[in-house]
Amino acid sequence: MSHSPSASPAASAPAMDHDANALAVVERFLGGEGATLPDPGNVPFEPKIVDGVKVFDMTVEEIQHQIYAEKDPIAGLGFNGTWPGPRLTVVEGDRVRATFKNNMKESTGIHFHGQRVPNNMDGVPHVTQDPIQPGDSFTYEFTARTPGSHMYHSHHNATDQVGRGLLGAFIVEPKDPAQRYDKLYGATQDIIWISNDALGGFTINGRGFPATAPIVAQLGETIVIRFMNEGIMMHPWHIHGMPMRIVARDGYPLGGAEFTCDTLGVNPGERWDAVITCDEPGAWAFHCHILPHAEGTDGMYGMVTALVVQDATAAAALAVAGAPVFACVIPSTSA
Repeated sequence: MSHSPSASPAASAPAMDHDANALAVVERFLGGEGATLPDPGNVPFEPKIVDGVKVFDMTVEEIQHQIYAEKDPIAGLGFNGTWPGPRLTVVEGDRVRATFKNNMKESTGIHFHGQRVPNNMDGVPHVTQDPIQPGDSFTYEFTARTPGSHMYHSHHNATDQVGRGLLGAFIVEPKDPAQRYDKLYGATQDIIWISNDALGGFTINGRGFPATAPIVAQLGETIVIRFMNEGIMMHPWHIHGMPMRIVARDGYPLGGAEFTCDTLGVNPGERWDAVITCDEPGAWAFHCHILPHAEGTDGMYGMVTALVVQDATAAAALAVAGAPVFACVIPSTSA
């Protein structure tokens, strides 16, 4: 199987230009290209509370979406106008009502992946419901029974519709606050990481390097990353500089089966939760280790970002100097 995406920027420049091209894309990343693009995904969406039910009013529509700043937008699909869709967060035991209005020219259906729902709320057209026709709406109502990291996405013509952006994160926090990651591990950041590998090539949260967003942490900070694979390929995520502690799979705590690694393979449909103690300062590459998903003859692209770990003194100095929020001082190796 070829691992080259249709939109790959690889193989377009002579080998002699590799260093210059590779430097140029890194400078675009460090210059904050991702922050310049409109309509970021994964934005938390606060529900309305109606008679004790958490209500999410969602739209499904055609959008113009940018993978990279220097390429024209592509014809994608989005929830509430973004790819990925908004981050939906509830608490175990909450009653949830999510209404999806189809503003596309094609039919669809929405599945809450990983949730135990009544059969008629499972979101599979021609099996549990009729397709949601253009201009129509469908309301999914259920009790959030399964805590952890989950997803919502199209389940109708899904290879095409999910590949074009109909995907989002659905987080169910445990009912017991002591079991939530901020209390359980002292995590101060809770990061969604959704991979896809169809329209627009290899993406993290709807962007390809150098337009991916860096993860910025203070030295000693503990963060959580929720890996979610909405694509059609397995992606082994490799972090430089420090390990990850893997604590949950598909929303279920691993308990005594927790493990530590620096490379985590995430299959299509899977969700893995990783806890990282940011104890090494510097800018650490974080990428898919199927190398054609991350680098070509023009340098890095696609499934690449960085974990930037700042010590407090350096962060303050950089802020005074007007540096981007994710800049760092790479420690010297000299004596």
